[in-house]
Amino acid sequence: MKLFHLFAAIFVPLILCAAPRSAWPAADQLEEIRQEQTKDRQKKQLEDLKRQEQLENLKRNQQMQQVQRELEQIKQSKGGDPQAQQQASELQRRLDQLRNDQQLERVQRELQIDRIQREPNSFRQQEQIRELQRQQQMDFLRDQLRKTQQDLDRPR
Repeated sequence: MKLFHLFAAIFVPLILCAAPRSAWPAADQLEEIRQEQTKDRQKKQLEDLKRQEQLENLKRNQQMQQVQRELEQIKQSKGGDPQAQQQASELQRRLDQLRNDQQLERVQRELQIDRIQREPNSFRQQEQIRELQRQQQMDFLRDQLRKTQQDLDRPR
């Protein structure tokens, strides 16, 4: 009887400890798959953010080209008129401001995306991606508002 208890005391815990270990590699593989899926999803989101930023840059470039065309028309049509000169200088100021804003936003986005890509914590990285998406949406709405206001302010 003592031999049975000794056997049970030694081998049963060993058998029980060995059984869960066989499941550990599967759990590790599952966790690795989840981490890879998370990384892939975050990579795709970052690529989407970059594409969205490129689209916004194209829209801003079009807006700047439009202002540049208006400026050229004013300069060509009413060269010596003081009111036209004032209007031309106002358009030039707007154009310069648009260029500066675009360059600043582009550099800020690039820095943010770079910082997000270097973030080791995937949960924190996901939060940063969401924040960048919110910022892009806010910038888009601000641009729309500015464009609408400029259209309303433009003399007919």
